[in-house]
Amino acid sequence: MSTDFTPIFLFLAIAVGTGLSMLVLSALLGPRKRTQVKQMPYESGMDPIGDARQRFDVRFYLVAIAFLLFDVELLYLYPWAVSQWSADPALAAATGGSPLLAGIPPIFRAMVFWEIMVFVAILTAAFAYAWKKGVFEWR
Repeated sequence: MSTDFTPIFLFLAIAVGTGLSMLVLSALLGPRKRTQVKQMPYESGMDPIGDARQRFDVRFYLVAIAFLLFDVELLYLYPWAVSQWSADPALAAATGGSPLLAGIPPIFRAMVFWEIMVFVAILTAAFAYAWKKGVFEWR
């Protein structure tokens, strides 16, 4: 029998076992008496006020989108920063690795650098536009 799929089956067995154990433990350790206080929603130690379906100000969503914008920017910048300066054929040969996996070849580094600078400039312009429109002002 081949062992190629053994890690996958082991992962699935652990995942199912964890789920079943959480189900059993919650049934054993969960609340037994259903009182009004125990069934009330918990919000950071405070009693909830008002309806949960109330409208939020659009500024909450704009700040969340701006956060996601800069979070995704970092997803692009970290791998680029690591690979930009790690293409050293001598280092790749010394570590036994392939020069193709060592990073951006030196001949393309300037082009990739300027592409990333254009990307950062576009994000900076978007940030300046959002700032000018007052997205980050809490009134």
